[in-house]
Amino acid sequence: MNENLHQRAQRLLAESLVEGIATPDQIWLGQHLRDCAACAREAAATQELLQALRGVPVAVPQDLVARTQMRVRLRAQEANESSRSGLLLWVMTAASWLLGVLSAPLVWRGFAWFGGQFGVPRLALVIGFVLWWTVPALVAVAAVLYQGGIAQDFAGWRSPREPKMPH
Repeated sequence: MNENLHQRAQRLLAESLVEGIATPDQIWLGQHLRDCAACAREAAATQELLQALRGVPVAVPQDLVARTQMRVRLRAQEANESSRSGLLLWVMTAASWLLGVLSAPLVWRGFAWFGGQFGVPRLALVIGFVLWWTVPALVAVAAVLYQGGIAQDFAGWRSPREPKMPH
């Protein structure tokens, strides 16, 4: 038999035990395990090992469940707040864009009047007009990025009394 078939069978076996595999792969693996005694023995040994590992008692601190539940609740709350602020940001962005489009002719007339009154060159007016719309957007982006940085810093913060949890 081809060595690639055995490697594929080992890979599919591992994937099936961890995350599941597609139906065509399940069919191919089942057929291969029926035809190949070596791969079938390896699959059986892997199943036995997993069963043995599941039977090993693990001692954990009594407050681990409570701490874990608290962290899950905090993460869910953070995610909920983040999704709300994300929706609000999209609504504000859309409103800002709409108001910008609707008010652009009026703002340009104001710039043209200013340029006519004070003899400002047209290039300076165009640059001023572009900055009129881009600077607030850049400030908003900076604020969002700054807020995201603070949230990441806060999420990485840990109380000095709290033990470091292994990942």
